[in-house]
Amino acid sequence: MSSAREWNSQAYHRLSDNQFAWGKKVLSRLALRGDETVLDAGCGTGRVTSLLVERLPRGRVVGVDLSENMVRSARDTILSNSHPERERSERGSGRESNAPYRVHEPRASAGVHLLCADLLALPFAPVFDGIFSTAVFHWITGHSRLFRELFRVLKPGGWLEAQCGGGPNLARLRGRAAKVIASAPYERFFRDWTEPWEYADPQTTARRLAAVGFVDVRTGLEPAAFTISDPQQYREYLATVTLHRHVAQIADPDLRQRFLEDVTRLAVADGDMELDYWRLNISARKAAR
Repeated sequence: MSSAREWNSQAYHRLSDNQFAWGKKVLSRLALRGDETVLDAGCGTGRVTSLLVERLPRGRVVGVDLSENMVRSARDTILSNSHPERERSERGSGRESNAPYRVHEPRASAGVHLLCADLLALPFAPVFDGIFSTAVFHWITGHSRLFRELFRVLKPGGWLEAQCGGGPNLARLRGRAAKVIASAPYERFFRDWTEPWEYADPQTTARRLAAVGFVDVRTGLEPAAFTISDPQQYREYLATVTLHRHVAQIADPDLRQRFLEDVTRLAVADGDMELDYWRLNISARKAAR
């Protein structure tokens, strides 16, 4: 798998408190019976997935992520939350699971399945009562195709509840990164570069959802900016969360570090260590037959 699609999942788990908080807020919007089968589309390290499992004591959660590292971390998160004594025993004995693509670990009585999969080509029939996703869709450049695939795997009457970056998300940071990559010695690595995100606006997103068949579509933006005041922590956040695909584009390891330092230096010089996040909220449903 391309290194550009992999993540440092351990660092992300440690640095993603804001993403976790956003995910919990989206999760609170779900009105669940407790017996549904739900797709967690981009489960990451499993922090929010674990909370979703708690909401489905008689149901099933299927978590997918394109990153193998994320799937492994999600497995560890859910397994440790489900069976802490067993997890400590496995770690102490040196035994580790060799099944990052799928795990079925009961927590309460819910089924949990994790696998590495592409959201643009899901290996499922229409089996899901609902699809939940946070902080993922903006990493996919092709939202019409994405929504078509999500619509396909939903049962009639199924729902989509999601949040991702949208509109002017991280505009100031993106501007600084663009300035740095256009300069020597970085420009040679970015000659065919296109940004790895799609930050759609609510109106475009609503049209795309309706075009593939979704009904009761609701979309909207909300600000979610936060500040990292320490330059080293800011730099690590860029390396792990926001600019990791930029870093992967640079073949020279020394220049990778210098790139991060240069972007951080611009933020410090501007007196602006705020990460100007905007979240695009998405709610929709597949009509019942």
